[in-house]
Amino acid sequence: MKLYSFRLIVSAAIIGVSALGAIDSARAQTAAAPPAAPVETKPAPWDVSAAAGLTLTRGNSSTLTTTANILGQKKWDQNELSLGADATYGKDNGTKNAESLHGFGQYNRLFTERIYGYARVDGLHDAVADLKYRVTLSPGAGYYFIKETNTTLSGEVGPGVIFERLGTNDHTYMTLRLAEKFEHKFSDRVRLWQSLEFLPQVDKFNNWILNAEVGVETKMSAKLGLRVFALDTYDNQPAPGRKKNDLKLVTALAYHF
Repeated sequence: MKLYSFRLIVSAAIIGVSALGAIDSARAQTAAAPPAAPVETKPAPWDVSAAAGLTLTRGNSSTLTTTANILGQKKWDQNELSLGADATYGKDNGTKNAESLHGFGQYNRLFTERIYGYARVDGLHDAVADLKYRVTLSPGAGYYFIKETNTTLSGEVGPGVIFERLGTNDHTYMTLRLAEKFEHKFSDRVRLWQSLEFLPQVDKFNNWILNAEVGVETKMSAKLGLRVFALDTYDNQPAPGRKKNDLKLVTALAYHF
Protein backbone atom coordinates (compact mmCIF):
# COMPACT_ATOMS: atom_id res chain seq x y z
CA MET A 1 0.00 0.00 0.00
CA LYS A 2 2.82 2.39 0.91
CA LEU A 3 4.56 1.66 -2.39
CA TYR A 4 1.31 2.32 -4.26
CA SER A 5 0.79 5.63 -2.48
CA PHE A 6 4.36 6.65 -3.23
CA ARG A 7 3.81 5.95 -6.93
CA LEU A 8 0.63 8.11 -6.93
CA ILE A 9 2.51 11.02 -5.34
CA VAL A 10 5.34 10.76 -7.86
CA SER A 11 2.88 10.62 -10.81
CA ALA A 12 1.00 13.68 -9.53
CA ALA A 13 4.25 15.60 -9.17
CA ILE A 14 5.29 14.74 -12.74
CA ILE A 15 1.88 15.87 -14.09
CA GLY A 16 2.11 19.15 -12.14
CA VAL A 17 5.61 19.89 -13.43
CA SER A 18 4.48 19.17 -17.02
CA ALA A 19 1.48 21.50 -16.64
CA LEU A 20 3.66 24.32 -15.27
CA GLY A 21 6.03 23.86 -18.19
CA ALA A 22 3.19 24.10 -20.70
CA ILE A 23 1.90 27.32 -19.04
CA ASP A 24 5.38 28.91 -19.11
CA SER A 25 5.77 27.94 -22.78
CA ALA A 26 2.40 29.52 -23.68
CA ARG A 27 3.34 32.69 -21.79
CA ALA A 28 6.64 32.89 -23.64
CA GLN A 29 4.93 32.53 -27.02
CA THR A 30 2.39 35.22 -26.10
CA ALA A 31 5.12 37.62 -25.02
CA ALA A 32 7.11 36.97 -28.19
CA ALA A 33 4.11 37.53 -30.50
CA PRO A 34 3.94 41.09 -31.90
CA PRO A 35 0.92 43.20 -30.83
CA ALA A 36 -2.01 43.25 -33.23
CA ALA A 37 -1.94 46.24 -35.55
CA PRO A 38 -4.69 48.78 -34.78
CA VAL A 39 -7.55 48.87 -37.25
CA GLU A 40 -7.53 52.15 -39.13
CA THR A 41 -10.96 53.77 -39.54
CA LYS A 42 -11.29 56.41 -42.21
CA PRO A 43 -13.44 59.43 -41.37
CA ALA A 44 -16.77 59.59 -43.14
CA PRO A 45 -16.40 61.54 -46.41
CA TRP A 46 -18.31 64.68 -47.26
CA ASP A 47 -20.80 64.52 -50.12
CA VAL A 48 -20.34 67.95 -51.73
CA SER A 49 -21.93 69.34 -54.89
CA ALA A 50 -22.13 72.76 -56.50
CA ALA A 51 -24.50 73.97 -59.23
CA ALA A 52 -24.78 77.07 -61.40
CA GLY A 53 -27.43 78.21 -63.87
CA LEU A 54 -27.78 81.10 -66.32
CA THR A 55 -30.80 82.47 -68.19
CA LEU A 56 -30.19 85.14 -70.85
CA THR A 57 -32.66 86.72 -73.27
CA ARG A 58 -32.14 89.41 -75.91
CA GLY A 59 -34.46 90.95 -78.51
CA ASN A 60 -37.96 91.99 -77.47
CA SER A 61 -36.84 91.39 -73.88
CA SER A 62 -33.44 91.81 -72.26
CA THR A 63 -33.05 89.70 -69.14
CA LEU A 64 -30.24 88.03 -67.26
CA THR A 65 -30.70 85.69 -64.32
CA THR A 66 -27.93 83.74 -62.59
CA THR A 67 -28.23 81.15 -59.84
CA ALA A 68 -25.65 79.24 -57.85
CA ASN A 69 -25.72 76.90 -54.88
CA ILE A 70 -23.48 74.57 -52.92
CA LEU A 71 -24.51 71.69 -50.67
CA GLY A 72 -22.50 69.49 -48.33
CA GLN A 73 -23.69 66.44 -46.40
CA LYS A 74 -21.90 64.14 -44.00
CA LYS A 75 -23.05 61.07 -42.04
CA TRP A 76 -21.03 59.25 -39.40
CA ASP A 77 -21.92 57.03 -36.43
CA GLN A 78 -25.23 58.46 -35.14
CA ASN A 79 -24.68 61.91 -36.66
CA GLU A 80 -25.93 63.70 -39.79
CA LEU A 81 -24.79 67.16 -40.86
CA SER A 82 -26.10 69.25 -43.78
CA LEU A 83 -24.81 72.67 -44.88
CA GLY A 84 -25.93 74.70 -47.88
CA ALA A 85 -26.00 78.12 -49.51
CA ASP A 86 -27.62 79.52 -52.65
CA ALA A 87 -27.84 82.87 -54.42
CA THR A 88 -29.91 84.38 -57.23
CA TYR A 89 -29.39 87.62 -59.15
CA GLY A 90 -31.29 88.94 -62.16
CA LYS A 91 -32.08 92.00 -64.26
CA ASP A 92 -34.92 92.80 -66.65
CA ASN A 93 -34.17 95.62 -69.11
CA GLY A 94 -31.58 96.99 -66.73
CA THR A 95 -33.84 96.85 -63.68
CA LYS A 96 -33.00 94.41 -60.91
CA ASN A 97 -35.72 91.80 -60.62
CA ALA A 98 -34.00 89.20 -58.43
CA GLU A 99 -31.47 89.37 -55.62
CA SER A 100 -31.50 86.77 -52.87
CA LEU A 101 -29.02 84.99 -50.66
CA HIS A 102 -29.89 81.98 -48.51
CA GLY A 103 -27.95 79.65 -46.25
CA PHE A 104 -28.74 76.89 -43.78
CA GLY A 105 -27.19 74.35 -41.47
CA GLN A 106 -28.77 71.35 -39.76
CA TYR A 107 -27.35 68.78 -37.37
CA ASN A 108 -29.20 65.53 -36.58
CA ARG A 109 -28.39 63.19 -33.71
CA LEU A 110 -29.89 59.73 -34.13
CA PHE A 111 -31.26 58.15 -30.94
CA THR A 112 -32.49 55.04 -32.76
CA GLU A 113 -32.41 53.91 -36.37
CA ARG A 114 -35.36 56.24 -37.15
CA ILE A 115 -35.79 58.76 -34.29
CA TYR A 116 -33.51 61.79 -34.05
CA GLY A 117 -33.18 65.23 -32.55
CA TYR A 118 -32.09 68.18 -34.65
CA ALA A 119 -30.88 71.77 -34.45
CA ARG A 120 -31.31 74.01 -37.50
CA VAL A 121 -30.47 77.57 -38.51
CA ASP A 122 -31.67 79.36 -41.66
CA GLY A 123 -30.74 82.78 -43.00
CA LEU A 124 -32.39 84.63 -45.92
CA HIS A 125 -31.97 87.97 -47.66
CA ASP A 126 -34.30 88.97 -50.50
CA ALA A 127 -33.94 92.53 -51.77
CA VAL A 128 -36.84 92.37 -54.24
CA ALA A 129 -39.22 91.16 -51.49
CA ASP A 130 -37.88 93.99 -49.29
CA LEU A 131 -36.62 91.42 -46.78
CA LYS A 132 -33.37 92.71 -45.33
CA TYR A 133 -32.83 89.51 -43.35
CA ARG A 134 -34.70 86.63 -41.78
CA VAL A 135 -32.92 84.30 -39.36
CA THR A 136 -34.74 81.21 -38.10
CA LEU A 137 -33.47 79.07 -35.20
CA SER A 138 -35.31 75.81 -34.58
CA PRO A 139 -34.50 72.74 -32.47
CA GLY A 140 -36.83 69.76 -32.56
CA ALA A 141 -37.41 66.06 -33.13
CA GLY A 142 -37.55 64.04 -36.35
CA TYR A 143 -38.59 60.61 -37.52
CA TYR A 144 -37.71 58.57 -40.63
CA PHE A 145 -40.96 57.06 -41.91
CA ILE A 146 -38.98 55.43 -44.73
CA LYS A 147 -35.25 54.77 -44.49
CA GLU A 148 -34.04 52.55 -47.29
CA THR A 149 -31.01 52.54 -49.56
CA ASN A 150 -32.73 54.43 -52.37
CA THR A 151 -35.68 56.07 -50.59
CA THR A 152 -36.01 58.26 -47.49
CA LEU A 153 -38.98 60.11 -46.04
CA SER A 154 -38.69 62.06 -42.80
CA GLY A 155 -40.87 64.42 -40.77
CA GLU A 156 -39.79 67.06 -38.26
CA VAL A 157 -41.55 69.15 -35.60
CA GLY A 158 -40.31 71.65 -33.07
CA PRO A 159 -40.43 75.20 -31.76
CA GLY A 160 -38.50 78.05 -33.33
CA VAL A 161 -37.77 81.74 -33.20
CA ILE A 162 -37.60 84.16 -36.14
CA PHE A 163 -35.65 87.40 -36.27
CA GLU A 164 -36.38 89.54 -39.33
CA ARG A 165 -36.35 93.01 -40.82
CA LEU A 166 -39.21 93.27 -43.29
CA GLY A 167 -39.35 96.65 -44.99
CA THR A 168 -38.44 99.13 -42.24
CA ASN A 169 -39.87 97.04 -39.41
CA ASP A 170 -38.05 94.62 -37.13
CA HIS A 171 -39.87 91.54 -35.86
CA THR A 172 -39.01 88.79 -33.40
CA TYR A 173 -41.55 86.05 -32.73
CA MET A 174 -41.92 82.41 -31.75
CA THR A 175 -42.97 79.94 -34.38
CA LEU A 176 -43.84 76.28 -34.78
CA ARG A 177 -41.87 74.38 -37.40
CA LEU A 178 -43.49 71.48 -39.28
CA ALA A 179 -41.41 69.97 -42.08
CA GLU A 180 -41.01 66.90 -44.24
CA LYS A 181 -38.38 65.76 -46.73
CA PHE A 182 -38.45 63.04 -49.38
CA GLU A 183 -35.77 61.66 -51.69
CA HIS A 184 -35.77 58.75 -54.12
CA LYS A 185 -32.99 57.43 -56.34
CA PHE A 186 -34.34 55.71 -59.42
CA SER A 187 -30.78 54.63 -60.28
CA ASP A 188 -27.20 55.76 -59.74
CA ARG A 189 -27.83 58.53 -62.28
CA VAL A 190 -31.34 59.81 -61.56
CA ARG A 191 -32.76 61.12 -58.28
CA LEU A 192 -35.84 63.04 -57.21
CA TRP A 193 -36.19 65.17 -54.08
CA GLN A 194 -38.93 67.21 -52.43
CA SER A 195 -39.27 69.20 -49.20
CA LEU A 196 -41.94 71.25 -47.43
CA GLU A 197 -41.66 73.55 -44.40
CA PHE A 198 -44.50 75.37 -42.59
CA LEU A 199 -43.70 78.14 -40.08
CA PRO A 200 -46.73 79.74 -38.37
CA GLN A 201 -46.37 82.36 -35.63
CA VAL A 202 -47.59 80.66 -32.44
CA ASP A 203 -49.60 83.61 -31.11
CA LYS A 204 -50.77 84.88 -34.51
CA PHE A 205 -51.52 81.98 -36.85
CA ASN A 206 -52.46 84.20 -39.83
CA ASN A 207 -48.79 85.18 -40.00
CA TRP A 208 -47.10 82.17 -41.57
CA ILE A 209 -44.42 81.19 -44.07
CA LEU A 210 -44.40 78.18 -46.38
CA ASN A 211 -41.21 77.00 -48.10
CA ALA A 212 -41.33 74.27 -50.74
CA GLU A 213 -38.84 72.66 -53.11
CA VAL A 214 -39.06 69.91 -55.72
CA GLY A 215 -36.41 68.85 -58.20
CA VAL A 216 -34.81 66.14 -60.27
CA GLU A 217 -31.17 65.52 -61.20
CA THR A 218 -29.76 63.41 -64.00
CA LYS A 219 -26.06 62.61 -64.00
CA MET A 220 -24.32 62.88 -67.34
CA SER A 221 -21.08 61.47 -65.92
CA ALA A 222 -19.66 60.44 -62.57
CA LYS A 223 -19.09 64.11 -61.63
CA LEU A 224 -21.38 66.19 -63.84
CA GLY A 225 -25.17 66.37 -63.67
CA LEU A 226 -28.16 68.40 -64.86
CA ARG A 227 -30.64 69.72 -62.29
CA VAL A 228 -34.11 71.12 -62.77
CA PHE A 229 -35.87 72.30 -59.63
CA ALA A 230 -38.50 74.73 -58.36
CA LEU A 231 -38.31 76.83 -55.18
CA ASP A 232 -41.42 78.46 -53.78
CA THR A 233 -41.73 80.80 -50.78
CA TYR A 234 -45.15 81.99 -49.63
CA ASP A 235 -45.22 84.75 -46.99
CA ASN A 236 -48.78 85.37 -45.85
CA GLN A 237 -47.86 88.82 -44.53
CA PRO A 238 -45.22 90.27 -46.90
CA ALA A 239 -43.70 93.74 -46.85
CA PRO A 240 -46.05 96.55 -47.96
CA GLY A 241 -46.42 96.65 -51.74
CA ARG A 242 -44.93 93.18 -52.22
CA LYS A 243 -46.60 89.98 -53.41
CA LYS A 244 -47.08 87.01 -51.09
CA ASN A 245 -45.63 84.33 -53.39
CA ASP A 246 -42.14 84.01 -54.89
CA LEU A 247 -41.49 81.14 -57.32
CA LYS A 248 -38.19 80.21 -58.96
CA LEU A 249 -37.74 77.59 -61.66
CA VAL A 250 -34.05 76.78 -62.11
CA THR A 251 -32.08 74.71 -64.61
CA ALA A 252 -28.45 74.28 -63.64
CA LEU A 253 -25.33 72.22 -64.20
CA ALA A 254 -24.10 70.45 -61.07
CA TYR A 255 -20.64 69.20 -60.20
CA HIS A 256 -20.02 66.52 -57.56
CA PHE A 257 -16.67 66.74 -55.81
